[in-house]
Amino acid sequence: MAELFIGLISGTSMDGVDAALVDCSTTHPRIIATFGGAYSPELQQQLDVAIRLENPLAADLAALDSAVGEAFASATNGLMTQAGVAAGDIIAIGSHGQTIRHEPNAPSPYSLQIGSPRTISHLTGIDVVADFRTADIEAGGQGAPLVPAFHRAVFTDAGATRVVLNIGGIANITVLPGAVAQTAVSGFDTGPGNTLMDVWAARHLAARMDTGGRWAAAGRIDADLLEALLMDPYFSLPPPKSTGREYFNAGWLSAYLESSSCSARDVQATLCELTARSVARDILTYAATVQQVLVCGGGVHNRQLMNRLAACMPGVAVASTGAYGLDPDWVEAAAFAWLAQQHLSALPGNIPEVTGARRAVVLGKLFRH
Repeated sequence: MAELFIGLISGTSMDGVDAALVDCSTTHPRIIATFGGAYSPELQQQLDVAIRLENPLAADLAALDSAVGEAFASATNGLMTQAGVAAGDIIAIGSHGQTIRHEPNAPSPYSLQIGSPRTISHLTGIDVVADFRTADIEAGGQGAPLVPAFHRAVFTDAGATRVVLNIGGIANITVLPGAVAQTAVSGFDTGPGNTLMDVWAARHLAARMDTGGRWAAAGRIDADLLEALLMDPYFSLPPPKSTGREYFNAGWLSAYLESSSCSARDVQATLCELTARSVARDILTYAATVQQVLVCGGGVHNRQLMNRLAACMPGVAVASTGAYGLDPDWVEAAAFAWLAQQHLSALPGNIPEVTGARRAVVLGKLFRH
């Protein structure tokens, strides 16, 4: 019998909500339907302002919390209408929310996501599990990345060392050593995924992204600029580690470009190589016996980035998670549906070796409709 959950997430691109209807009744969850709900231009602008403020006003943040919650609820209702299911058919929603700031190394560590779960529950009539990061942080962890436990559940192969690579705004890896290996699952944020390329494309192409990586493919990688970017301290930090747009952003990039004479196109080519090189370096360092890299997230559609990843890891099979049974655009949304099920089953959702937490803990808080 099906056990239906809905997973909701909006990533660092902050352009809308990914909603996935997932049957979690078997060991390998099955995506039944998906829905993408775009943010309005006004909401996108408000979010962009909020992530750049050091001290956003409480009243403004509360209003934004409700507005994002309404957007998440709208995506949920759109998904249910499209899939032909009712609120009573859904056990719970797992909502990651929209990250505004992630500061796991602050004196008082925190990770702030907005998108009021009470608003989502009220407008959908479904119980919501949310606030997934706090329990891990309270246990001494980074609160991120959280999807590796889901990757372990659905992508582990007893006969092969696999790495699941999620390329959203930030790139993160999950190392799956195989069921017979003695090594623990590990994972962390490697650094920028699409975020810097998207910032540069918005500035010079007046576009949300460099579609297919065509602009980057037409440029020339600047070796000096690439070397300078790769010298950033984040890349040499040992895991566990996590990051976000509060670190890798337009200001970060501008500081490195002050002394560069690169053309805009060559900068894009170099940023694409930065993502490929930093990811590949970490994979080959922390998963030396890797045989397969399974890629999900928006970066899977950047052909130039996929080509450069394969070139940086000769002999390693680099392919979309779609080839392994899960649509690459919906892996993260499905993960939060699964994490909601883990919460209701009182099962841990974090991996201490990944986040640095002292112990495995049940993630999230339940908000009843």
